[in-house]
Amino acid sequence: MVLAELSGSISRAMQQMNNATVIDEKVLNDCLNEISRALLQADVQFSMVRDMQTNIKNIVNFDELAAGHNKRRIIQQAVSNELCKMLDPGKPSFTPKKGKTSVIMFVGLQGSGKTTTCTKYAYYHQKKGWKPALVCADTFRAGAFDQLKQNATKAKIPFYGSYMESDPVKIAGEGVERFKKENCDLIIVDTSGRHKQEAALFEEMRQVAEVTKPDLVIFVMDSSIGQAAFDQAQAFKQSVAVGAVIITKMDGHAKGGGALSAVATTKSPVIFIGTGEHMDEFEVFDVEPFVRRLLGMKDWSGFMDRMHEFVPTNEQTELVQKLSEGTFTFRLMYEQLQPLMKMGPAGQVLSAFGAELTAKGNEKENQVKFKRYMTIMDSMTNAELDSTNPKLMNGSRIICIARGSGRKVEDVMEMIQFYKMFAKIWSNTMKRLKVPKKGSMNARSQSMTAQHVSKALPPQMLKQMGGMGGLQSLMKQMGSN
Repeated sequence: MVLAELSGSISRAMQQMNNATVIDEKVLNDCLNEISRALLQADVQFSMVRDMQTNIKNIVNFDELAAGHNKRRIIQQAVSNELCKMLDPGKPSFTPKKGKTSVIMFVGLQGSGKTTTCTKYAYYHQKKGWKPALVCADTFRAGAFDQLKQNATKAKIPFYGSYMESDPVKIAGEGVERFKKENCDLIIVDTSGRHKQEAALFEEMRQVAEVTKPDLVIFVMDSSIGQAAFDQAQAFKQSVAVGAVIITKMDGHAKGGGALSAVATTKSPVIFIGTGEHMDEFEVFDVEPFVRRLLGMKDWSGFMDRMHEFVPTNEQTELVQKLSEGTFTFRLMYEQLQPLMKMGPAGQVLSAFGAELTAKGNEKENQVKFKRYMTIMDSMTNAELDSTNPKLMNGSRIICIARGSGRKVEDVMEMIQFYKMFAKIWSNTMKRLKVPKKGSMNARSQSMTAQHVSKALPPQMLKQMGGMGGLQSLMKQMGSN
């Protein structure tokens, strides 16, 4: 999960507050102090943390709160709103439209991961139906074109560059013109980076921008610079019309929170964050779901987004039906591990449920673990698979399952422990969504459930399901089965 340490510290502070018998000023102060300490350790500016504390205390005024108010919920909402305010610049970025040619220019310092990010950006949009293309206008760094060529070939994205031409402006112009003729609707131009903010860098950027006439200039920034992100973003904005920011290496640095908050103060919207080296370790940055995960809350809309992106339409209805059923068996876990594995990095997918069920930052290990669990379950009996009680498997049965699957006893025990955690989280999620059990919905409950679930769904997902009418139709089908 992104910024796992920061998220863990903040969610623990909120949990301690929730566990308190009486919510008073001391409990609030303890909670805010823990959150403030976590933010400062993540390199967020002191003045921003101090202002956040002051604002929350003004909102949660115990003297003015009437009896009967849910103080826990008020505090949680106040913390959530203030964190959103801290990370939200309040300004949307340019959004490319499918079928209409858009030129996107990437700028940044050398070593920020700009070339890799260009390919990730292209790959992300390619999966959503765009026809992207990459232009390498970086003639300063040796091997830049080779890197972009290798990444683009792997992702099956057309590219343009030159080993002979040394003028980046000419390459950029030729590349953009070529891909416009080929009707590519997303042309991404990778420019040269420098070790320092040299005048030559900014002059070159201006010339490339003049020739390519980009619809959006994206500044790629390394999260390790923390609060220095403010000065960097401002310097680039003064030279070219930076319309958005992508922050990279969020999986490896404790200063990511500082970079995010600093960029927000420049009024430059962060649109993506890089969370690893692989193509799919690239997340849309949406402030509200991000803050929910920091607070240890469930990002259900993010899960539904991933389900729509990775799971075929005919399988989505079946998955939602499975979600609505009240019992979580080993068989159900087996059936759901397959679509979950399709939905991208396991750590990102399962973070939607508000818990860490996977190895942080090691997606290869997570995939191997899931496959191991499925192999173990292949050696279980039908009665065991359809049971919700792991105690059915006594010591001798666990040994038999281990032998039958060619695994160790410890692996079987680990799988059972994973099932218990997953079942508990799944059950809590369904209670939160208040989805009735299959076959128990009358017309009124179907309508109420559809309204409730529609609030959890992202707008684009609800639209693709046919709006409220389509969602109610799905609920009706589930209720009649």
